[in-house]
Amino acid sequence: MTDATLEQRLLDRLGAIGPVAVAYSGGADSALVLAAAVRALGAERVVAVTAVSESLAAEELPRSRQLAEDLGVVHLTPRTEELSRPGYRTNGRDRCYFCKSEVLDTITALAGEHGYEQVATGTNTDDARDPHRPGIRAGRERGIHTPLLDAGLDKAAVRRLSRAWSLPTWDKPATPCLASRIRYGIEVTPHRLARVDRAETAVRALLADAGLTVTDLRVRDLGDTVRLEIDSWLVDRVAAHPEIPLALAGAGYADLPHHVEPFRSGWLNTET
Repeated sequence: MTDATLEQRLLDRLGAIGPVAVAYSGGADSALVLAAAVRALGAERVVAVTAVSESLAAEELPRSRQLAEDLGVVHLTPRTEELSRPGYRTNGRDRCYFCKSEVLDTITALAGEHGYEQVATGTNTDDARDPHRPGIRAGRERGIHTPLLDAGLDKAAVRRLSRAWSLPTWDKPATPCLASRIRYGIEVTPHRLARVDRAETAVRALLADAGLTVTDLRVRDLGDTVRLEIDSWLVDRVAAHPEIPLALAGAGYADLPHHVEPFRSGWLNTET
């Protein structure tokens, strides 16, 4: 299927949905859904909703706000309370189900208050093929629309179309919630989430000062140790960088050893 066909299918799908609230994380997928909704429906019939909680990295909200402003849509930023849900805090392999349930319930309620009965997410065909996506189940149970999935767009198509539309998110690395950095079975707490956020921010800043461009970076809280995952070509340089231990210690990991390994998406899902 050509990109032109995928584009038209996406626009047709959103046109059929009608006025819509987009669950907008600021990532490439939800940004494309938001931009496509504006093209299909007009900015006045679209609202962007970004859930704000301890799970959202601090640098994400300003970026998402800027794109929503550039697209001319109202941007709502409700506070969500994932940590109030025991299933989320317990951090089992179904954690994402409880997270998405909280986020989507909040977004749906707020959207309704603003006159929007339909909600859409950025779920794509690659997400649907992933065997470990409990968050998708939460969306299906709530009748949430998935226009990228319905139109047949995978992640590569999302990036190609985003680039064709000059969206700044076209090459943005995946930025899953901060809880995804914490090993299953270790309780998710505000302290752990904030510590991960501080550590990733500190390491990025340190490498930027050294003139190193980083694409993928994760600080994984494994309980008794910290795993710093980085682009494979940077592993040796980061492991040898004398200020990395100081950056991690300053973020709150002074009492834990760390090691550096190549980034691998979803690594914690493969560990027991």
